[in-house]
Amino acid sequence: MKRRLKKPVIYALYALSFVTIIGTIYMLEMISSPSKLDDNSTYVDDVIIEDEVPVVNTRNVISRPYLNDDIIIARHFYDYQGTEEEQKNSLIYYENTYIPNSGVDYQSKETFDVVSILDGKVTKVEENNLLGKIIEVTHDNNLISVYQSLSETLVKEGDNVLQGQVIGKSGESNISKDLGNHLHFELIHNSKNVNPEDYYDKQLGEL
Repeated sequence: MKRRLKKPVIYALYALSFVTIIGTIYMLEMISSPSKLDDNSTYVDDVIIEDEVPVVNTRNVISRPYLNDDIIIARHFYDYQGTEEEQKNSLIYYENTYIPNSGVDYQSKETFDVVSILDGKVTKVEENNLLGKIIEVTHDNNLISVYQSLSETLVKEGDNVLQGQVIGKSGESNISKDLGNHLHFELIHNSKNVNPEDYYDKQLGEL
């Protein structure tokens, strides 16, 4: 005579089987999923970006030769194609002679740091009776920056300098005594003096 299971027992077995199946599924999901290290953990999908995103090299962007915010332009670059008024305000008067300004004169009441506009190599450090202390830095792409009227030089010829590195201090020069404390800055591209104000914030490769 076969014994028949009572209904409550059958229901209990069904429930046990169901719990076992659910538990197995849960364990499999836990094994296949990343374990949580803590509540602050961050997970990302397995997505590989094959296309490279171009990054602008800020070290190749020409910066100004100073960091202070209170610097003003005391004398502009002489532009042979400029207006008569602009040219008049870009002349240096020295010993009864008018000389076209080959750079820009930046002025401040207080002595300020002078910095390199780009990475480069110091190719000249000298002191001139007329122009004051001078630093010349040669950069890539046939670009040369010249810093004159310095009261102090902090680099020597042959040094490699980085963009934004302090290389000297502003000062005075005999040719521009009327300006007092200032920096006379020149920019030479392809052996020609150019207006520095037209070159700031440009990529070196754009020249």
